[in-house]
Amino acid sequence: MAGTYVSRRLKPPRQSFFLLGPRGSGKSTWVRHELPDAHRIDLLDEAVYHAYLARPGQFADALRAVRPGTTVIVDEIQRVPALLNEVHRFIEERRMRFVLCGSSARKLKQRGTNLLAGRALRRQLHPFVPAELREAFDLDAALTCGTLPVIWQAPSRWEALVAYVQLYVKEEVQAEALVRNLPGFVRFLPVAALFHGQTLNAASLARDAGVSRTTVTGYLEILEDTLLAFRLLPWEGRLRVRERRHPKLFWIDAGLVRAVKRQRGAPSPEEQGALFEGWIANLLRIHNDYDDLFDEWYYWAPGEAVQTEVDFLLRRGRDWIAIEAKGTARADADQLRGLRAIEDLNGIRRRILVHRGSRRMATADGIDVWPVEHLMAAVEGGTLWP
Repeated sequence: MAGTYVSRRLKPPRQSFFLLGPRGSGKSTWVRHELPDAHRIDLLDEAVYHAYLARPGQFADALRAVRPGTTVIVDEIQRVPALLNEVHRFIEERRMRFVLCGSSARKLKQRGTNLLAGRALRRQLHPFVPAELREAFDLDAALTCGTLPVIWQAPSRWEALVAYVQLYVKEEVQAEALVRNLPGFVRFLPVAALFHGQTLNAASLARDAGVSRTTVTGYLEILEDTLLAFRLLPWEGRLRVRERRHPKLFWIDAGLVRAVKRQRGAPSPEEQGALFEGWIANLLRIHNDYDDLFDEWYYWAPGEAVQTEVDFLLRRGRDWIAIEAKGTARADADQLRGLRAIEDLNGIRRRILVHRGSRRMATADGIDVWPVEHLMAAVEGGTLWP
């Protein structure tokens, strides 16, 4: 698929917007395809970057030469957040529409973006989903090397993954001075990858990485701010039990998890469960961003029952859907335990066990057992909610 444009689910809004996404998610390709007539300013061009960093007023000079009402794309806006002052002014005074692309929300969170409150929406571009890849999608490949566009379309996906991780450490973390102790952060990455799809234990993570717990908290924020990971909070519904209170950590792509851990080749049986759960998490999250799939989501696990949990609990209005993801080809009674434990939740409309087999069925107590392809079709077609 190298060189072939893959049509994305994301559609550009009419007003100014931030377009965020991890490196290699295809932001530049997307804007060129969706907005071919836009005026582009690339802050990855070192000459342009240094000129605007030293004198942000030159950015305003460049914008004055552009016709009022023009769409202006600014790539890697997080490199010079001070430019947002001028963006704000030109939106107001010359009715320009800005597309502000970035691979890190860290500097944008720290300063500047409040100036655009209400004037610029936020959109995010993610790794490919099956609805975009169509017949080219392969779940085994997705769990082995991930679906980041820059990796998926590379001649050698493994070599591209290794280079991606090295470039991330060098250009996102070291060059932007996000950490003081770079060796500590490098040790932290493979340990954090072990927690993919797992309840987050900061003390254990800090011990294994050889850094303080406070440092680990900062490192986790960097992973999230550079858009490589996210945390899923536990739901505290108090269904006559005490729930666990620690979030789960998910990386945004299975390939990154495996590259950081240096796990090459087909995933082992021990890896399959977490990788499959993580892939389902990202499928739901991406379609929610593109298609408004739900209002909020959580995981649920009673504190006393180690083997009882629900991987994903989605809320839309007053309705709930519970989803359990199992990377096996067959479903058994033990895998249904969490879905049965949550059946008393008020507003529960559907309970689903997703697996990698081919058989679709429903249990006597109303649990849907779906092959993963059926879930993919439901989220793409908008039929997940009954």
